[in-house]
Amino acid sequence: MLITNTIRSGFALLATTAVLATPVLAFEPGQTECIAPANPGGGWDFTCRQVGKTLQDLGLIPGTMQVTNLAGGGGGVAYAEVVNKRNDNNDLIVAASTSTATRLAQGAFPGNTQDQVRWLGAVGADYGIIAVAKDSPVNTLPELMDMLKSDPTKVSIAGGSAVGGWDHLKVLIAADKAGVDDLRTVKYVAFDGGGEAVTQLLAGSVQAFTGDASEAKGFVDSGDIKVIAVLAPERLEGDFAQFPTAVEQGIDAVGANWRGFYGPGGMSDEAYDYWVQSIDTVYDSDEWKAVMAQNGIAPLDVSGAEFQAFVADSIAGIQEISREIGLIQ
Repeated sequence: MLITNTIRSGFALLATTAVLATPVLAFEPGQTECIAPANPGGGWDFTCRQVGKTLQDLGLIPGTMQVTNLAGGGGGVAYAEVVNKRNDNNDLIVAASTSTATRLAQGAFPGNTQDQVRWLGAVGADYGIIAVAKDSPVNTLPELMDMLKSDPTKVSIAGGSAVGGWDHLKVLIAADKAGVDDLRTVKYVAFDGGGEAVTQLLAGSVQAFTGDASEAKGFVDSGDIKVIAVLAPERLEGDFAQFPTAVEQGIDAVGANWRGFYGPGGMSDEAYDYWVQSIDTVYDSDEWKAVMAQNGIAPLDVSGAEFQAFVADSIAGIQEISREIGLIQ
């Protein structure tokens, strides 16, 4: 099936991508800031805060990095803010992911395109998960999919991206591989970030949650949710090794969300190279390896010009997927 194959082949290619070395440059950052294009508690927020802390711990930035949560439009509000108002800010980076590429692929950021920003680098791939509340009678992914097939009106699934966004697509990938005949019957409820989506799950407003391993980690640790499927080819290492994959439950659904950063389009070359090199240093550090292991993040090491090309390829592939399931023409 094109959906799974496109994603699977894309990440296989990335595993062999080499990182270009970047020179040591004279640029020195001032008061650094990372925009998380969602409310606290989601994957973008996690990316900003964890990478910001690691940058500080490694002495790559002066002091702490300010994290600004700027939710709205599936990342569109933050994207427009950077393009239109902060285009020449050398101290600013913005958390991005497959969700960003998805919205750009579908033309969901009105008037904005991928070439209006500078793509810096990735810090890993975050595999998708599907979870239910701790007291839910559902214990496996096939059970949830059987409920969808029996009466889709009684099953709502929440996610932290907009309708048509990456969290939505992950649900459709799983439903498609489970044999749901009409993917348009799948009820997806969008929220501004995974934290809000899990809150609605715990309140009983929805029956399931779709997100990424890293944004679910806190709720897993607290015992509020139970993960019924990880959308990885095989079980993850570390704390997420206890959770079954969709594949081992007979549903061949794989969905990985790359996590990385972009900077303003008018950022200087010196600042761009500084941030590319700094993100590479974070990725190679023991500190970041520990964060990856603790939060179910898989390796993905691509930066600079290669990351720019990767994002363009990601957008093209998602456009093809979106056309297949009727989300765009």
